[in-house]
Amino acid sequence: MSKVLIVSDSHGLTKELEIIRERHLNEVDLMIHCGDSQLMPTDKAITGYLSVLGNCDFMGEYPLETTTEIAGRKFFITHGHRYSVKSTLMNLKLKAEEVHADIVCFGHSHILGAEVVSGRLYLNPGSIRLPRERFEKTYVILDLQSDKIIMSVFESSGREITQLAREFVL
Repeated sequence: MSKVLIVSDSHGLTKELEIIRERHLNEVDLMIHCGDSQLMPTDKAITGYLSVLGNCDFMGEYPLETTTEIAGRKFFITHGHRYSVKSTLMNLKLKAEEVHADIVCFGHSHILGAEVVSGRLYLNPGSIRLPRERFEKTYVILDLQSDKIIMSVFESSGREITQLAREFVL
């Protein structure tokens, strides 16, 4: 069993990223930032997050995308702007198939969402700065169990939004 924290689109926030990291440091095995941090990779606020380049990240050397594996599941992480995620998941789906990802994490739209398509979980944690379609500034923790994935959604304040919790079987 492993837990993964996913955040995106913090757009210059530092204190909030630090608080989220410290709040969950002892309960998660991996922290992911899906881009648009607008911070240098050396900034202490982004330390500890596996981060990718967003369309508003003009400083530093973040990768455009990356993969990692944890608990036997392969993650593909991208911001999403180069895959047109605001209009379709098809481009992202093709890339996920190409890299054999089980879980795809992305941002860019600032819209919280999670769905299984063709046996893969596609997850956008929303935004902790400028959420769209919701008032809450959100991030997500995935509990990777052997037979399922449990998604918990949190406000940047740390309050869990229990009605948004979901379970997925891949």
